Amino acid sequence: MPSSSATITGAAPARLHPLIIIGALFFIFGFVTWLSSVLIPYLQIACELNSFQSYLVAFAFYISYFVMAAPSGWLLKITGYKKGMSAGLLLVAAGSLLFVPAAMYRQYIIFLTGLFVQGAGLAVLQTASNPYVTILGPVESAARRMSIMGICNGVAGIVAPLILGAVILSDADGLVADLQRMTEAQKTAALNGLAQKVIIPYIVITALLLVLAALIYRSPLPEISPEEDVEENNMPAQQSSAGGHNTVREDAGTASTARDNAEKGSVFQFPYLLLGVFTLFLYVGVEVIAGNTIISYGAYQGIRLSTARFFTSFTLLAMLGGYLAGIVLIPRYLSQQAALKYSALLGIVFSLAAIFTTGYTSVLFIALLGLANSLMYPAIWPLSIHGLGRFTNAGASLLVMAISGGAVLPLAYGKLADAFNEQQAYWLVVPCYIVIGLFAIKGHLIGRKKELSNL
Repeated sequence: MPSSSATITGAAPARLHPLIIIGALFFIFGFVTWLSSVLIPYLQIACELNSFQSYLVAFAFYISYFVMAAPSGWLLKITGYKKGMSAGLLLVAAGSLLFVPAAMYRQYIIFLTGLFVQGAGLAVLQTASNPYVTILGPVESAARRMSIMGICNGVAGIVAPLILGAVILSDADGLVADLQRMTEAQKTAALNGLAQKVIIPYIVITALLLVLAALIYRSPLPEISPEEDVEENNMPAQQSSAGGHNTVREDAGTASTARDNAEKGSVFQFPYLLLGVFTLFLYVGVEVIAGNTIISYGAYQGIRLSTARFFTSFTLLAMLGGYLAGIVLIPRYLSQQAALKYSALLGIVFSLAAIFTTGYTSVLFIALLGLANSLMYPAIWPLSIHGLGRFTNAGASLLVMAISGGAVLPLAYGKLADAFNEQQAYWLVVPCYIVIGLFAIKGHLIGRKKELSNL
């Protein structure tokens, strides 16, 4: 059987088809992930929760990445990438189906279990798809390809809250006001009715995921092995064909990568990777805070929920604008390292602006955090994983584990919101952006060979 590298790094059309399939998966990531922005205020009402309890939605979803990252790598070695992706989609479908009994009995613990299972499925999908995007071309333009994937993710993130919000939060303001005047029996009946609004949407989501799992399983997506591809791409010169012309891609100094890595016995011997894992942990945390808290924050600022339910889509729209900028600017005008540095600076500025303003202006700056966050994931991933050679799979698993930052930091935000208020709780993200900026300036170079540091 010919190597997968020969298949996916050859002619441009051969690379395009796998990218379209992976783009569809990134759309699923975004759609399922950003539904939680609507579920948080929805479940806070339906299950009568405080802020800390409501952000267990994000915790249950994202902690599964930490639990499943290593098993995901093991699973993919057994099943291969294509079958592994189908298995991941089946897990997401199973988690979505759990929303039906959760809504019928208004049991928060079942909702959280469904979210955990969804996250576990996405962990499998992410473990397979992220290295795939990195390998489908030169590492210098990996952030550009990740930005294209981010557009698929962002469009889904814009659409998902609008659809689900229209179904379950359209009359939330009136219901919250009415609950204050209801008897206990009336209140229970009203909250049960609210909870059951998610049943039909999640049955539809489950059915679509099952269809996609079957389509991926039967697709012509080639199998890949990151270790094999990295070793082949680390050759001093590689012949490729794009648009009918033969080109030679030079990768100075990478011929020695395999030899250097042979002296290393563990993925933990790459300091820049470990710093990248921590940086990604913080990044995912602040991204989830920006997207998942903005609806509740709008309500805190006195904006009706019927209006605030659109705010997550504005955050994702700003993020989409950043992805488009990344496609144009990286790597021709802006390196991945520079994009990460400037993005961190924007994050600091927008966070402070949100803290020191009020009303729609403050909410706008939280939405603009989507712009600041947009190029972080596409830059952190290749800066962290490049040069790992045979440790690429293990490094990818660690980076997927770092997505659990979306579990921990929003929970910390909820605790601060209960202790102080929703606005002051945003102080949490400022030091996170500072650390991300430091990784861009210096951290990604620590322990990296000099000839591999120009990214």
